[in-house]
Amino acid sequence: MTSIASLTPTPLWSIFHQITQIPRPSKYEEAVVYYIESLCREHNLSYERDKVGNLIIRKPATPGMENRRGVVMQGHVDMVPQKNADSEHNFLTDPITTFIDGEWVTAKGTTLGADNGVGVAAALAVITAKDIEHGPLEVLLTIDEEAGMTGAAGLEAGYFEGDILLNMDTEDEGELYVGCAGGVDVSAKLAMDWQHTCSDDIAFEVKVTGLRGGHSGLDIDQGRGNANKIINRFLLESIDILDVKVASLNGGTLRNAIPRESFTTLVVSQHKEIEFKKALNNFYQTIKNEYSSVETSLSIDAVKVGLPERVYTTESIKKLVYSVAACISSPSRMSDEFKGVVETSNNLAIVKSDDNDVLVLSLVRSLVNSARDDLANSVAANFKVAGAKVSISGEYPGWKPNPNSKILTLMKERYKALSGVVPKVKVIHAGLECGLLGNPYPHWDMISFGPTIRNAHSPDEKVHIQSVSKFWDYLVDTLKHIPTK
Repeated sequence: MTSIASLTPTPLWSIFHQITQIPRPSKYEEAVVYYIESLCREHNLSYERDKVGNLIIRKPATPGMENRRGVVMQGHVDMVPQKNADSEHNFLTDPITTFIDGEWVTAKGTTLGADNGVGVAAALAVITAKDIEHGPLEVLLTIDEEAGMTGAAGLEAGYFEGDILLNMDTEDEGELYVGCAGGVDVSAKLAMDWQHTCSDDIAFEVKVTGLRGGHSGLDIDQGRGNANKIINRFLLESIDILDVKVASLNGGTLRNAIPRESFTTLVVSQHKEIEFKKALNNFYQTIKNEYSSVETSLSIDAVKVGLPERVYTTESIKKLVYSVAACISSPSRMSDEFKGVVETSNNLAIVKSDDNDVLVLSLVRSLVNSARDDLANSVAANFKVAGAKVSISGEYPGWKPNPNSKILTLMKERYKALSGVVPKVKVIHAGLECGLLGNPYPHWDMISFGPTIRNAHSPDEKVHIQSVSKFWDYLVDTLKHIPTK
């Protein structure tokens, strides 16, 4: 079998296959929204876009189910555009190349987009089906979730009649999520001074590649390597000893992904070439040993390149290197209330230079808004000391668990009826849209669930085929058993 469209449940997989063929990175969702609108017209479904571009679809109840409570199925149409360094994929023009790998569906060299394409496909498969029992249905498909949640943040009151929200954007089948972390971006821009290179200098591009990366919330406690922190560590060790100079830095691409790769142009005196290569190799062996059980594909290479005209002054680069070294990029506190769950963390996501500045972008997350703000202020202060211009922006709230949730009670009962086991009830250290969606609709009884997805936000992303089938059956059964108003 080569096409994922042939997998079961066929309605879901065929729609997901179509979605993977449409480029849809964050902020470029127009084509996929147009496809969904054409699907709505084909099935005579009512739809509209709100002021920020979210798509809202409505379907009447099946006969005899008109008195059931209204349900809003929700997901986001955008995906994270991550690819391997050797991939020529263009996320703005090229379809995702999917394939079946044993029990999983994955993609060739890129993110798959199962986050949140499978959830979107499930909602669309339900509303286009003629054989599923349900009460009044509405679908909310948001834009730009992965790059700032601007779709969810821009949602206004007055569009929906339903009072139950089924968010289908979590990644472990058999688990129900009732709360999530909030987050905020910390952006630091450090002005750099330059000096000219010397005639006896040589330059190398040092590449840190092969790291696993992953979701900056879900995977932040997995002990994975951060490309920005790794190359910075080498600079911290070698600037004084080898008089290494830095001409450019480029590590990480997305605020919500653990950086997998970095590319740094370094300059040394040609008289220190052998010493430099030896130091870099020793450093590589050290890092490889430290991450031996986690980062099995780590590579650190140096390729000789043309000599740039200028490099950062030692004083400038030290300010940057010391600040990055001091910046946490890991959990800072575990939750007291939820065992094994990260409460607060930071991901040092991007370090990127231009002609005059170096930008350092971090994403702080926390289940506790005050703790989120405190860590954000701490990260900001670290870079302010170095003289950077710092901004804190893009704040979004967490989703506080509701112990009296009726949809939680129902879905626990239905999962046990289907599988014989009780689902796990959890909170998640990731930014589900529920926290923002609850602002204009505070009466919504919300829950989040989904199939099993691994390595989201990285080219190793994959979705478990059997879990999609179980997720689908669970969704259909839940809709059938929604209580009366």
